[in-house]
Parts: sequence; structure tokens; C-alpha cells
Amino acid sequence: MALQGQSNFDHGSDEKIGVLITNLGTPIAPTKRALRVYLKQFLSDSRVVEIPKLVWWFILNGIILNTRPSKSAELYASVWTERGSPLRWHTEDQANAITQRLQTELGEASASRVIVKYAMRYGQPSIGEQMQSLQEAGATKVVVLPLYPQYASSTTGSTFDALSEYLCSARWLPELRFIANYHDNPAYIRACAAQIKQHWEKNGRAEKLLFSFHGLPKFHMEKGDPYHCHCHKTVRLIIAELGIEAEQTITTFQSRFGRTEWLKPYTDETLKGLPSQGVKSLDVFCPGFSADCLETLEEIAGENREYFIEAGGTEYHYIPALNSTEPHIAALTEIVQSNLQEWLSLEPRDARLCKHQAQIKKDNYPA
Repeated sequence: MALQGQSNFDHGSDEKIGVLITNLGTPIAPTKRALRVYLKQFLSDSRVVEIPKLVWWFILNGIILNTRPSKSAELYASVWTERGSPLRWHTEDQANAITQRLQTELGEASASRVIVKYAMRYGQPSIGEQMQSLQEAGATKVVVLPLYPQYASSTTGSTFDALSEYLCSARWLPELRFIANYHDNPAYIRACAAQIKQHWEKNGRAEKLLFSFHGLPKFHMEKGDPYHCHCHKTVRLIIAELGIEAEQTITTFQSRFGRTEWLKPYTDETLKGLPSQGVKSLDVFCPGFSADCLETLEEIAGENREYFIEAGGTEYHYIPALNSTEPHIAALTEIVQSNLQEWLSLEPRDARLCKHQAQIKKDNYPA
């Protein structure tokens, strides 16, 4: 494997600290062609689909990529905005907001040393491209924050795979801090509770509060993935922060596909059954989604609402994801800062000395 250089690298450049926030990804357009490209990259990840590669290759290329892109394109079109994919622009807004908050909290001198970028695990901008961009800008230390509060091999683990792939081809490896999860971080829990309270203050409370997390095949948990435990701990902490009883809440898992058993209870089946159990009004919040996307806007706010109403429910309120709300940005910035403090306390590399050394290099090794 050929090593990647840094095309704009200068030995006399000022030393910077990079922050890279990442999310799952999105197609570049709500079209069949764009969805085929996106789904092929996403579903080819062995962390996402744990089926023998040869068998899965025939299923993916022979069936799924010939049938699913059209339907998925219609779903994405239903949530697409003038700014494009909600997930992408929400993540971009989060990166910009973190930059602004760091400038306020760190002061101009320290904040000028920090560069914040965002990347997508699948699609654009890619993790490799953004890592290279950070290094070209002078970052010799990088904090990577995948925006998945609860760790899962198929999300956070896969993000590390993409990061590793870039690092395997990088000539100069940066010092690296990788944040694997923040499911019980107090600031994150407060942000979730604040989002729910704000909804209640404006709209009143429903009979039940349902927490819906993205599902995973059950065998992931049986093989040691901590995701299920992280989700339930997050819920317990949010309930405590809200000061309500656990009996007033329900925790479910959404977005399953295929025939294998997934984490239960399933969100859609639960919503179809609640009205017959006497629950007519419902608030729904998705703590595992840091930004609104197809799974929250189309699936939870749309499709699953219809299930509940058709089954006899009367009121269904989707509480938006944390997105770029002030408490969420405060939480993300706090998580980032806790990993920056030691680095920021170090004196930056003496640029003058580096420039002198660069001149020596130039004199002794002319082009």
C-alpha cells in the first residue's frame, strides 16, 4: 500500500489540533442512482451485515441493489430539504456550532489552534478526506467523536475501521483520541431531558413517553456488543433527570430488516398494540440519534405515527432529535474539551524553529 503524503505540507507550518465529528452518512441526492451507490457502500460493510461475504455479495448485488434503491429514493425525497439531506446539514451545523462555542469558552488564542470538521462514514465528506484535510491544515493531534452516544460495533466500530483505513496509508500519524461512547455523560443526559421538558412545556405531556433506539440483530448483543446495555442505561438516567417514574415510559427498538431476530420490543409492533392497552396519547423521543434523519423524520414521525393512529391512538408527538440545540452543543463541546485540555495546556510547537529547520532541509536537499 502506497503511503499518502500531505500535498500542502510545510515543515514550518503552525501546529494545530483537529476535531472530527462523524455520523453515519447519506446519499448525495434522493435518486435511484445515488441510493444505489450509497447502499452498496453501506451494506458492503461487514460490521453492518455479518453474513459470509460470498453469500452476501450475491444477495446484495443480485437482489437488494436492484430492488431497494427506488423505494429508498422515494423515502429520502420525502425528507429532503432545500439544503439537502437533513443528516448532512444538521451535522455541518453541529460542527460550526462547536467551533463557535470553543471560541467563546477557550478564548481566541487557544481556539485558533483547534480546527473542527465533520465527516460521514458512508458518503461525503468521507472520514479519510477530512482527516487528510486536518493534517494538511497542520493538525498533529486529532480528537474523533462519532455522534453515536451508545456504542455499537456496526456504528462506532465501523467508524474506527474507516479511520484505521486512512491511518494505514498516512505517512505521518497524528496523536489520536477516539471517543467510543458517551451514553451516560451527564451533559448529554441533561440535553436529552431538556429537549423533552421543552416539548412538555409547549405541548403538555402525553400518557406515555416512548424512547426509540435504532435496532440491532440480537446476536450482536449475545456476542458481547454493549449497545443494548448502553441504551437502557441512557433511558434510566434520562428518567432520573426528568424526575418521572419508569412506568411512565417505554423503551423500544426500530428499523429492523431481514428475518433474523432483532433487539426487542420492536417500535412498530409496540405502537400498533398500545391503543388496545388503553394508551391513547404518546410522546416519542429517540436518544440515540444526534440529528434528525430518515429514520426519525420518515420512520418515527411519519410511518410509525400512522401505525399508532390507525390502531386507535388519538395523539402522537415526535420530539425532535437534539440537532444543534444549545444544550446539545454544550454537551458535545464539553466532551470535546475534556479531550483537548491536556493538549491545549502544552506549548505549541515553535514555528520559528520549524521554519529554520525547513530552511536547512531546503539548503541541503534542494528540489
